[in-house]
Amino acid sequence: MDQKMFCYQCEQTAGCAGCTGSTGVCGKTAETARLQDQLVGAMIGLARAAEGVECPGDRVYRTVIEGLFTTLTNVSFDDDAIRAQIEKTHREKERLLAAPVKKSAGPREKAAGESGAAASVQDTDDYNLGLLWDMDPDIRSLKSLILFGLKGMAAYAYHALMLGASDETVNQFFLTGLREIAKDGTVESLLPTVLKVGEVNLTCMAMLDAANTGTYGTPIPVSVPLVVERGPFIVVTGHDLKDLELLLKQTEGKGVNIYTHGEMLPVHAYPELRKYPQLKGNFGTAWQNQQKEFADIPAPILFTTNCLMPPKKSYADRVFTTEVVAYPGMVHIDDEKDFTPVIEKALELGGYQEDRQFTGINGGTQVMTGFGHGTILSMADQVIDAVKSGAIRHFFLVAGCDGAKPGRNYYTDFVKQTPADSLVLTLACGKFRFNDLDLGNIGGLPRIMDMGQCNDAYGAIKVAMALAEAFGCGVNELPLSFVLSWYEQKAVCILLTLLHLGIRNIRLGPSLPAFLSPNILNFLVENYGIGPVTTPEEDLKALLG
Repeated sequence: MDQKMFCYQCEQTAGCAGCTGSTGVCGKTAETARLQDQLVGAMIGLARAAEGVECPGDRVYRTVIEGLFTTLTNVSFDDDAIRAQIEKTHREKERLLAAPVKKSAGPREKAAGESGAAASVQDTDDYNLGLLWDMDPDIRSLKSLILFGLKGMAAYAYHALMLGASDETVNQFFLTGLREIAKDGTVESLLPTVLKVGEVNLTCMAMLDAANTGTYGTPIPVSVPLVVERGPFIVVTGHDLKDLELLLKQTEGKGVNIYTHGEMLPVHAYPELRKYPQLKGNFGTAWQNQQKEFADIPAPILFTTNCLMPPKKSYADRVFTTEVVAYPGMVHIDDEKDFTPVIEKALELGGYQEDRQFTGINGGTQVMTGFGHGTILSMADQVIDAVKSGAIRHFFLVAGCDGAKPGRNYYTDFVKQTPADSLVLTLACGKFRFNDLDLGNIGGLPRIMDMGQCNDAYGAIKVAMALAEAFGCGVNELPLSFVLSWYEQKAVCILLTLLHLGIRNIRLGPSLPAFLSPNILNFLVENYGIGPVTTPEEDLKALLG
């Protein structure tokens, strides 16, 4: 292709077709995009080297998980960091090829007398990902679904890994899926792999859920203030619970308060994190508002994962990154996890002189979270009785990513217009469009229930399946509607999980993915009833029958 770059992995991609100039809509340069593709190609080479190896090992798995996560939207803008990850991937491949290994039964045998893992050097060459972007539109579409689904799943596997959790099935499938991208394929041969991504992601989300609750306890409903108290403070954004825990430990007795931002809001519901008195409340809303929200706060901001936007000069000196998140010129906290520079910056800046009351998008002064599957299922009898009595007529899962593209106020208006005898379950950062609304309650149950981060889609699935079992029907027969928003690749793997489970009639917006070709989109419409959001009024009328 002649374009300086090609990337269409996020919802905001230029013209709903793809970013092809010198800079993408997300802010990454054409060189960064090229390096991201090169990194994916290197990981495909590593996956090829591991083909037939019975157990490639934790180093290989971690390299692939880190690498895929690095290429997620709004994670790394640091070309040097990406180059280092490419070099690391090559080293792992060379190590794997040089080591005598135990082979499992597979389609490819080693050459006679070969001591390494692969049959030939050619088999393990890096893959030129540029070939993918020029393929037949339907093949490109399906392989993109596989690749972007793997990227999203890698984020969840990474967070689980930070808590000591790993799953061989998940790890092996990263390699299988990457190899599939480089193989010749047909629509018929690729469709099962697309759905397999969803199946394995369900396992991955279950693993992360068990790691989170096993480490920090079952989330409980809590009201989170939007007040920032006077004095030094740190804002923590992203998704990583382990990083937050380490920061909380290091700020004990330092006179520095901690506030969550974006997808970190649900951490307030975990008992083992909530016990720290310096974890005070939540600051700000979703990721796309950060350049405005961070502009003049007298505090440092720690990015533990995406979504990082290119920092403005007004606050760039206060941005700190860690793990795979990186931006040129920003202070990066390495694997030693010494957060002293962040703490010292907070003490230097001093925070606000007086308490500051902030509000949500709709003017609310507090938000609730903690309605994970553990809490909701503990109230199952109450919920079931409310349905049987007619007090609850419908459930809506209004969930997913937020973003900057116009049209996302649809989700605010939709929730505002849901009938008084319905419950709204939500998760991920799209909830900031409406989570400060007070819609009242039904029999003691708040009408808006925040289930957690995007990975807590697993909890929503558990609740849906439990309700279906209780009422003796399938999930699609429940009075339950899925109204989803998407932005990046974690939303892709969750969507594939829902498709794997056979969930139908999902409403998706604010626009449909650019990487869905007309034929593949038509397949999803015909087989799963997927449709774009239209207007709140029209969609509510259709969903409520």
